[in-house]
Amino acid sequence: VIGVNDIRVSIGPGVTGLVGTNGAGKTTLIKLLTGHLQPSLGTVTVCGHSAWSAAAKRHIGYCPEVDTLYDEMNGRQFLSAMARLHGLYGPTLHERVEETLAQVGMLDRANRRLRGCSKGMRQRIKLGQALLHDPDLVVVDEPLNGVDPVGRVELMDLFRGLAARGKAVLVSSHILGEMDEFAERILFMARGRLLA
Repeated sequence: VIGVNDIRVSIGPGVTGLVGTNGAGKTTLIKLLTGHLQPSLGTVTVCGHSAWSAAAKRHIGYCPEVDTLYDEMNGRQFLSAMARLHGLYGPTLHERVEETLAQVGMLDRANRRLRGCSKGMRQRIKLGQALLHDPDLVVVDEPLNGVDPVGRVELMDLFRGLAARGKAVLVSSHILGEMDEFAERILFMARGRLLA
């Protein structure tokens, strides 16, 4: 099975939506872009580096669709652990974690254990770990699933704010109306190909 085929695209600053039905190839494209999969043919580059390289990964913030959190930690502990993995420590680590918690709207709820957090709160913490190292490219897979209407507006505003700062934000969804609300460009995928 060919996951994605004959795709040529450049993603620059701003919010880009990635839309397609389940099985269209969105997740495979995201995995290629974030260096989780290596292409069998062709190249994927991020800021001039092969997406497979550690150099490219320093420029990428990835928020997966699937929850991959340590439930026994609270939000602040989780982000601190992720910041250490990015090489942050001491006052810089603390400052960056607090800034990121504020950015994703979790500063006042950061001491709550992740096990007891709602789907929307967990989504915000996942997004926070993607933003900790101030990446140039933020890749978010189905970010609005399980988020209440107020939270949806706040996250859309956050994506717009990142774009205004010159960040490239790629947001995957299977709901076109959702993307139409805040994406500047939309990529349509079907059967592993880019339609438009």
